[in-house]
Amino acid sequence: MGWPRLGPPEVSLRTHPRLLLLAAALAAIITLLVPTTPASAAAPPYVALGDSYSSGVGTRSYISDGTSCQRSTYAYPSLIAAQKGYALNFRACSGAKIPDVTNTQLSALSTATRYVTISVGGNDAGFADVLTECAQPGWASNCDGAINTAQSYINNTLPGALSTLYASIKSRAPSAKVVVVGYPRVFQGEDCNAFTWFSPAEETRLNQTADLLNGKLSTAASAKGFAFANPTSRFIGHAVCDNPEWLNGLSNPVSESYHPNKLGHSSGYTPLVSPLLTGAPARAVSPTVLRAAAASADALAAQQRQYAVADRSIKPESFRAPDLTSHRVKVAARQHHINIARWVANHS
Repeated sequence: MGWPRLGPPEVSLRTHPRLLLLAAALAAIITLLVPTTPASAAAPPYVALGDSYSSGVGTRSYISDGTSCQRSTYAYPSLIAAQKGYALNFRACSGAKIPDVTNTQLSALSTATRYVTISVGGNDAGFADVLTECAQPGWASNCDGAINTAQSYINNTLPGALSTLYASIKSRAPSAKVVVVGYPRVFQGEDCNAFTWFSPAEETRLNQTADLLNGKLSTAASAKGFAFANPTSRFIGHAVCDNPEWLNGLSNPVSESYHPNKLGHSSGYTPLVSPLLTGAPARAVSPTVLRAAAASADALAAQQRQYAVADRSIKPESFRAPDLTSHRVKVAARQHHINIARWVANHS
């Protein structure tokens, strides 16, 4: 005969409805208190397409991805991704033209892509070559001819190319919010650089050409239901030679010339593009965001290396500083009866 069991009897939830209800209530409370991570909470995919104005040329700090694309964590795509917690695929590349975007960048898009930014068209219009031509002394250049050629391309050829490109973006990423990003006016009426000779009239025409390009970008974007980020007004007071300068003038290395610097991206482009992309109010780029963007460098570099072979097919487009020792300039000087050394001394 065994000893009697001491303590309370065993309790079955099935035989005690009140305890069953209590257990269910506790389970519901725990469900509310314990955080879950549904699939929808994953970082939204963001693909940055385009040229050097999106890759970050001008910021002087680039990721080591095995290419000449000059992608920077200080560029607005990286800053927006860090600010909003987006998963960035940073495809923008220095020198990219519309065919380059089509052939090497659009493959990053998919039906899962939530956000897209793109700046392209400036290289197609030959802006680097135009600036190179106009930076020379007036007696040695054909600035007006170069501008006329660029404007003809923008008016007659670019709209069709943009329409085809934007249609491809819409087809590949039908659910994405797309923002087309424009180009600022480079000049504000002065050229303070010692070895470039842009005249006020040339600067005016170059700015008009940027405005013309932005107009075509805006029209093409609107036709596809895309937003357009026009940086013209935001960069007023911050052009080449302004204080503070958001656009580099003649720089060393020369490839940094006539591109937005770090301030141009953090104070110019990011607060302009981010609200159009996300629908949220514009926010200043905080030191925390800058640190987070910088910390992404290795991951971005590793990600972009998978595209390195394709990216190497893109030819960088860069401004070239005037060379007053060239045969062409010497011939022009003789034709205009100019002593180059004396002229430089009087105009530097």
